[in-house]
Amino acid sequence: MIAPLDRFSSSLEKEIHHIFSEQGVMASAKNFEFRPQQQEMAAAVARALENRTHLLVEAGTGVGKSLAYLMPSILFAGQHSRKAVISTHTINLQEQLFYKDIPIVQKLVDEEFTATLLKGRQNYLCPRRLERAMSQPGELFVSAEAAELKRIWEWSLQTKDGTLSDFDTPPDYKVWSHVCSEPHQCTPRTCGNDPRCFYQQARKRAEEARVLVINHSLFFNFLAGAEDDADKEERGFLFANDFVVFDEAHTLENVAARHLGLDLSHGGIRRLLHRLYNPKSQKGLLQILRQGALVQQVTQVEEECEAFFAGLEQRLTFGRAKELRVTRPDLVENSLNTPLAQLYRALADIARETKDDYIKAEVQDSARRVESLRVGLGQFLSQTREDHVYWAERSERGAGTLQLCAAPVEVAAQLRTLLFRPDETVIMTSATLAAGRGLGYFQNRIGGEAADSLQVDSPFDYPNQMKVYIPKTMPEPASKQPYEDALAHWIKHFTRLTKGRAFVLFTSYQSLKNLSATLEMFFTTSGMTFLAQGGSMPRHRMLEKFKTGKNCVLFGTDSFWQGVDVPGEALSNVILTRLPFAVPDHPLIEAKLERITARGGDAFREYSLPEAILKFRQGIGRLIRTKQDKGIIVILDNRILTKTYGKAFMAMLPDCPVEIIET
Repeated sequence: MIAPLDRFSSSLEKEIHHIFSEQGVMASAKNFEFRPQQQEMAAAVARALENRTHLLVEAGTGVGKSLAYLMPSILFAGQHSRKAVISTHTINLQEQLFYKDIPIVQKLVDEEFTATLLKGRQNYLCPRRLERAMSQPGELFVSAEAAELKRIWEWSLQTKDGTLSDFDTPPDYKVWSHVCSEPHQCTPRTCGNDPRCFYQQARKRAEEARVLVINHSLFFNFLAGAEDDADKEERGFLFANDFVVFDEAHTLENVAARHLGLDLSHGGIRRLLHRLYNPKSQKGLLQILRQGALVQQVTQVEEECEAFFAGLEQRLTFGRAKELRVTRPDLVENSLNTPLAQLYRALADIARETKDDYIKAEVQDSARRVESLRVGLGQFLSQTREDHVYWAERSERGAGTLQLCAAPVEVAAQLRTLLFRPDETVIMTSATLAAGRGLGYFQNRIGGEAADSLQVDSPFDYPNQMKVYIPKTMPEPASKQPYEDALAHWIKHFTRLTKGRAFVLFTSYQSLKNLSATLEMFFTTSGMTFLAQGGSMPRHRMLEKFKTGKNCVLFGTDSFWQGVDVPGEALSNVILTRLPFAVPDHPLIEAKLERITARGGDAFREYSLPEAILKFRQGIGRLIRTKQDKGIIVILDNRILTKTYGKAFMAMLPDCPVEIIET
């Protein structure tokens, strides 16, 4: 039954309420089930759009939040000549929206509309760059790389979308970097009228489409460009008069911090210099130009780069850590500033003298990158960015992998200005935004205090679909060996109970490795397929094997706590080995805790605990993905029973049976 008109603030809200009712057009969609939670969310989205306000929505698993924001967004965009920008964190959700959910809406609405999916430009082949690389492979590539270039050429003759996802086997990054779309080489002027240019054609479709699907990283890249446009007077974020829906919004703070910070590496500088000239292979862009003096200059800059990073590593005492906070400026002398500045000027001079438009663009792009690295390195060493934390990272892969990073300690103030503008609309949604009662914690983290908020529960029947087990006798994690012995015992017990079909989620990679060594033989002899993160198998292949295999047990760390969807019997058991408190040794987390303490707050209660609760909820959320799913959650950390803060975790469990195992 349609609600009375006076319940609604706009005609769109009333229309959407009816569309999602048992008598509405959604009822004609395949497998539609009336869900009052979905109807409530969809009406709230319509209200925010009509009123030009901001909205944050936590929508539990199974609500159908994608359709709940797509239907009102698409109708509103059509009625008001607006553009709907839909941003996700993962490629999987991007593709689900574009290939599954948006076509459902297209079948149900009366008027036609266009939608397109846009990826980061380096995912796209630039045919113009490919042709030039093919014309001079001897100067750019060694024989194995030339063979890879030929493979890309053959692929280019039959690809439909011209992106990396269309490869069966991804190409070598070094070769791909010579042929992919780049900002100053693949431009509307050079490639805009070329129907073969995949990126420029995709950009045209994005400008014309009513609905654009992108990811968070690309959104912030585009936003930076839009903010730099001094002539921009229209409303909107990326396009005139657009509005934005962020799905998987719980990742937004971290993505924003990365894009608003600094990230440069020894390996990145080396790759850039080798693109110009590699002294070992004697290949590179400068071989085409026959610039002997510049070749010598690049070689000298590389030698100085190696010496700089060797000296920097000597000053950094990592110990066993992968990250090390850099707390004082001018840790080492900036011996690269002058060489990089001189190289930039030399490249700029060569570009001005070069008649060939393609070579000119390639050299100009390299010059810009050299200057960007010089500026970034200077900012890192001088620590001129206010309210930033600075740190170095090293990879376990060996020498030449030092990375220099900086990020704002808090992004709320910047996002408040960038996103939550008056008279605009930003909608953020996720299955897990609340760390307690209400969405206040999330709102404060992302600067959305003034936004409206809504929480709608999952429609799943948790009392009959899920059960939680908590062994009371577990030793505390700090006891190390007794704790790991008990972990092994209970993991054996509960994986036998479900015949595998289990995720075992760790907060420590070292603990995962230890338990893998202890239990691998047990799983093999018990007829279970064992998969462990950190080996030679990529994450996506592990997940694929888990879904299609028989009686699998998967040991995973951070990335398996969220964004992983395994519906059906393949996953019937999720074991949390520990409450997921972040170890406060990462420089960014350390700086956040210091900031809270400095202003007189309780860093544990205000940051560590809510962050752990959010991750806890995400881990538990892996289990029940459809109304047919059934299974168990096992929590192997007795602090949830013995510590005062344990009640906060218990309060966030779905309404389901909980059995505390006493012995």
